[in-house]
Amino acid sequence: MKKMKVRSFVTIAMLSSISFILMFLNFPLPYFPVFLEIDFSDVPALLAAITMGPVAGILVELIKNILNWLFIGAPTGVPVGHMANFATGILFILPVYYIYKKSNSLRGLIFGLVAGTFTMAIGMSILNYVAFLPMYTYFLGMGSFDVKETIVLGILPFNIVKGILLMVLVLMLFRTMRTWIENQRAQYLLQKQ
Repeated sequence: MKKMKVRSFVTIAMLSSISFILMFLNFPLPYFPVFLEIDFSDVPALLAAITMGPVAGILVELIKNILNWLFIGAPTGVPVGHMANFATGILFILPVYYIYKKSNSLRGLIFGLVAGTFTMAIGMSILNYVAFLPMYTYFLGMGSFDVKETIVLGILPFNIVKGILLMVLVLMLFRTMRTWIENQRAQYLLQKQ
């Protein structure tokens, strides 16, 4: 039991490190606002969630954002972007985890990824309207802009595109790592019993 806990901590730390490094490989997409950038740092968090459970996935999301904030900082000192990235990751990985947990099949994973994409896109649209865009406006002193237009024409379609790209990458990884993922899940399920 103690050995599995140490193994869990090491695995979470390793996946958090990979996720942190992947945050540096971000890139903007044409036609979207410049502050929206694609990165694949949610993939290790998703692997942690499907193999070890939702808490592990949330921890990977949290640790990667804290590390990124410590290394890069935030333009205003307030990590609004990091909070948004954390929320985005959680909105994506949790539906995938719960749906894949119930079906434990490729079809379940695909359905979970689709649900995660829509949850992320709609959830981040609401959170940006209510919290993140007003925080950016306040802390960065940005001039007035149409929040609804930014969300409808920028944030919502961006998160759908990001979800589709994540979906493709996860499905490619799943094809090669399926046996490993199932073995890891079995070991962690035994640990919980």
